[in-house]
Amino acid sequence: MTENRLVIAGTGSGVGKTTLTIGLMSALKKRGLTVQGFKCGPDYIDPTYHTAVTGRPSRNLDSWMLPEQTVKEIFQLGKRDADISIIEGVMGFYDGKNPLSNAGSTAEISMILESPVILVVNCASMARSAAAIVKGFQTLADGPNIVGVIANRVGSEGHFKLVKAAIEQECQVPVIGYLKRESDIEIPERHLGLIPSIERGELDSFFDKLGELIEETIDLEQLLEISKAQPLRIEEPSSLFIKKKEAAVKIAVAKDAAFNFYYPENLEILEAQGAEIVYFSPLNGECLPDGIHGLYLGGGFPEEFAEILSKNEEVKRSIEKAIQAGLPTLAECGGFMYLTDSIQTTDGEIYEMAGILPGKVKMQTTLAALGYREVTGGEGNYLLPEGTKARGHEFHYSSFHAEDDSVPHAYITKGMRGEKKEGCMLFNLIAGYTHFHFASCPEMVENWLKKIEDQS
Repeated sequence: MTENRLVIAGTGSGVGKTTLTIGLMSALKKRGLTVQGFKCGPDYIDPTYHTAVTGRPSRNLDSWMLPEQTVKEIFQLGKRDADISIIEGVMGFYDGKNPLSNAGSTAEISMILESPVILVVNCASMARSAAAIVKGFQTLADGPNIVGVIANRVGSEGHFKLVKAAIEQECQVPVIGYLKRESDIEIPERHLGLIPSIERGELDSFFDKLGELIEETIDLEQLLEISKAQPLRIEEPSSLFIKKKEAAVKIAVAKDAAFNFYYPENLEILEAQGAEIVYFSPLNGECLPDGIHGLYLGGGFPEEFAEILSKNEEVKRSIEKAIQAGLPTLAECGGFMYLTDSIQTTDGEIYEMAGILPGKVKMQTTLAALGYREVTGGEGNYLLPEGTKARGHEFHYSSFHAEDDSVPHAYITKGMRGEKKEGCMLFNLIAGYTHFHFASCPEMVENWLKKIEDQS
């Protein structure tokens, strides 16, 4: 008995992994297959493309934030009833947390999941040299199973044949197809504005076109053949996502084009522990729902919708009133920004936000922070009390400028550049730039729900 799963890996960032991944998903779906998407690493953006193409929620697989066993469980949870799983890599195949190991890399995910790997190579302006690149990836580590190659950005079918001959002779793996350099298939609206476009279906024709191009130049029958693998073995399944009790409390979750960065597992763990999720949209003028016991404000793009958010006074006041009354609340990145006094956009416009946290957010054109974070709670942090650590990720173009130094920091975060104090705690609000993965520290959920019970 076998199942179909495949890792789409690249020699580096920008080599075309996402384009090929969503193209393959589109082409396979056109064949009537149920396709499940996954993304290596913490990225929220690429999974939205997967979800739009396949019609199934894509999931992140992160071997630095999460234990190996949990990565396997998330994979098994996501792939149920799917005909094939397509796992998009992150950065270069061997790039992860540490340049001296495979930790957190696509290569490590491929080994944890015992999955065949297709290596995407930018073959512009080379022929035999492409074989040297593939051979290097084959020989760097023993564990990964590179079963095929896709040549991207080739000049012509003739150019592809030269690359194919060289790689197949020297590396003994098939080159199953290619995409041309001038195919005009760059993904539109890569970052800001992505969610509204997908929700309106504006990218559907692009996905269809990409699927057609893939069908023309990539051997899908061969791809399906080399994607066959033995079913994954899980020795001791945990109860992380198994419902332990009926819903006893309600947690409001902001969900719209401004707030949409949530790992599905975070919400599933909340539900397993006895929380009912109640969605609402601050962007669309929806006030905090009645009868809720907690609030989760995730990340997203509040700066892109700052004018609308600032005008929704009723929404802001409903949230302010609840938080000041002690509603146990977690706000991450975009949610944190929304709770401050104001957001200043890159064009200099200033928009008033909820005004709960004394300070201002200023957007900038350069990256302010990027990377994994190991997080320890500050003194008095009920989510992460003393000795409890969680893992997450930071990625933002804004900076927070506090107006009141007496507001305690929420966390101490540790990244590549050392430790720093981060975020704010006020009332029962825990807020900061870090996006947490609750599966890295399920105690966070237990502590949150206990705080809710204590407040009742």
